[in-house]
Amino acid sequence: MDALAALPPGGGMIAASCAALGLSRASLHRRKRPARAARPRAKSGRALDANERRAVLDLLREPRFVDLAPAEIYACLLDEGLYLCSIRTMYRVLREHDEVRERRRQLRHPVYQKPELLAEAPNQVWSWDITKLMGPAKWSYFYLYVIIDIFSRRIVGWHVADAETAALFKPLIDDAVLKHDIAPGQLTLHADRGAPMKAKATALLLADLGVTKSHSRPYTSNDNPFSESCFKTLKYQPQFPKRFGCIEDAKLFCRGFFDWYNRDHHHAGIGLMTPDQVHYGQADAVHEARQKILDLAYATNPERFVKKSPNPPNKPTAVWINPPVRKIESKEQIRA
Repeated sequence: MDALAALPPGGGMIAASCAALGLSRASLHRRKRPARAARPRAKSGRALDANERRAVLDLLREPRFVDLAPAEIYACLLDEGLYLCSIRTMYRVLREHDEVRERRRQLRHPVYQKPELLAEAPNQVWSWDITKLMGPAKWSYFYLYVIIDIFSRRIVGWHVADAETAALFKPLIDDAVLKHDIAPGQLTLHADRGAPMKAKATALLLADLGVTKSHSRPYTSNDNPFSESCFKTLKYQPQFPKRFGCIEDAKLFCRGFFDWYNRDHHHAGIGLMTPDQVHYGQADAVHEARQKILDLAYATNPERFVKKSPNPPNKPTAVWINPPVRKIESKEQIRA
């Protein structure tokens, strides 16, 4: 536009240049035209004066009207035999004082803190949850309670019941704490915000055992990933039935599954070791034995390994639920 404006008038240069650039000559002429100063809008003789506007504002701010919309206030005043101004004028008065917004008191949900839990050894952080198992008839369910150690991925306790209550959780956690010799203050138990997890009975039980409780944020399944992953592994088994004929069938299936899961399932999250190997301190021996096998394979056929000698998957050293996000350092901090 600046280049076109610099062209001399006449000769058809402006028209040709606008056509070549795909610009409108009308836009060019408007650009050359000096801008006119905006004239202030004349005040209507029907407008409220300053005192009347103040009276309307004071009325809108009264306790009985402060939570109401202008249309509701307008109707209430008419029912009381009073008319001050139109609904639109009420909005104008409110806008002048930056009060055109949601005027009602609304419930504010609390800000839930993101759980950040670290386990560097077994029996430091457990996670528990409940999932449904379909029963023999439609709308009939059994409830599977599972406690998992997030460091070793070992199932330290499970129970199948026909109800979902905090009372049924008590014998399960009591037995797990006793079996693994958990000292007061040693363990953190993480769960979502289901009714049994938030129940007062559960909180009192954990306080008596000296166990620290932790909860996920509402509707955030990523805050409880280990329990969710275990349930997916369970329900994606080829042998997992669509329905269980009775509660004994469900217990029998879960007993076989959790025995396999703890003893034989090589978990990718713990260096392709089994939960029992990690939970009972066999990780170093297993890793060392695997390294010897790989060293022997490398010595026998080094040409098969292009970049370097092979190493087994890393041993688990630390497991997080929501690891803290590292803030990117500023350029000034890096230079310092």
